[in-house]
Amino acid sequence: MDAVDTLLTALADPARWRLVSLLAGRPRPVGVLAQLAQARQPQTTKHLQALERAGVVTSRRTGQRRIYALRPAPLRDLAALLNGLADTADQAGGPRETYNRYGLSLDVERLAAEEPGWADGRSFSFLRSSTAGPEQVWRHLTEPPLLARWWAPDDLRVSELVFEARPGGQIILEYRDAEDTDGSDQVAWRTEGIVDDVRPGERLAYRSSPLLPDGDLAFTAHVDLGLRPTSTGTDLDVHVRITDSTVESADFIAGIEIGFGQSLDKLVATLATGAHDTDTRSTR
Repeated sequence: MDAVDTLLTALADPARWRLVSLLAGRPRPVGVLAQLAQARQPQTTKHLQALERAGVVTSRRTGQRRIYALRPAPLRDLAALLNGLADTADQAGGPRETYNRYGLSLDVERLAAEEPGWADGRSFSFLRSSTAGPEQVWRHLTEPPLLARWWAPDDLRVSELVFEARPGGQIILEYRDAEDTDGSDQVAWRTEGIVDDVRPGERLAYRSSPLLPDGDLAFTAHVDLGLRPTSTGTDLDVHVRITDSTVESADFIAGIEIGFGQSLDKLVATLATGAHDTDTRSTR
């Protein structure tokens, strides 16, 4: 057990925390601390000894009395550590902000999901620009090894992927937590679908349906991806339209804008890395 664990364990006891609070005012002898804490002196002595072992108090014998005093430094170190953790969790644009955004969306969608079909006709649009050419973008949209590099929101990983880039082709996509390396946690998301239209370098359209815990379909997302060459690379227009929405689909639909957007951002970053690698190889 390291020093922080020892300190936290010592402070976790309410009786010890009361003694720390009393010692913050001034050094005090054991007998007085027992009186103020309304506790028996032998038990108070044991608590003070535990605090001393944790390094948060110090003691000195004066005549027949033992005086205890608070050591501020360990508390300041602990406060700095806690403030650092809070600052990390509160970083702008970080995972905590995404969690809060999803929570707000979740509340709204759950209130709206009163009956089947509640979200039918809803649509989401995304536009991303890449310096990669249409052929390279197309490969990342249709080849499973390349899809697996980006087709997951932040903090998730692709744990199973089937994508048959032909009309009528099968789609299976499963997500797990990015840190769930052994598959012991529950599946975060599993979706099954069918490819509708394939125009290499131009358009890809498919339908996909997330599965509810009982195996039923939550809703159907009609996804249309259009590739448009530009003078600097490729623009990718993505449109998602919802049909067959169930009441239980609210949790999934609440995450579409955030999750799909994050995945597309990862696609652009992946393409940029690939383009850089290609340029590097070509100059050798």
